Amino acid sequence: MAALVPMEPTAPSAAKAERLEARITAPLKETLQRAADLEGRSLTDFVVSAAHDTAKRVIQEHGILFLTANDSKVFVNALLNPPAPNEKLRRAARRFKQKHA
Repeated sequence: MAALVPMEPTAPSAAKAERLEARITAPLKETLQRAADLEGRSLTDFVVSAAHDTAKRVIQEHGILFLTANDSKVFVNALLNPPAPNEKLRRAARRFKQKHA
């Protein structure tokens, strides 16, 4: 059997002020416990770490903009050749400058 390597905690214990509860089936708990045991971690640490990793991935994926080739060309063209500001945009710019002057 491989040696167990201690894992760093996901957050300092002093910062743990919130509680999260979930009801799960016995087979799911057994699976999670087995995985935690294989990594030499507590069930809580394993679940919190896995949830945190997944949350970061989901947030990152939702922050990426996917464009078709045509959309990319239109976007770049708009950046390189912006249209002249219309009256509505000029009014908005004046309001912004007045609020932030």
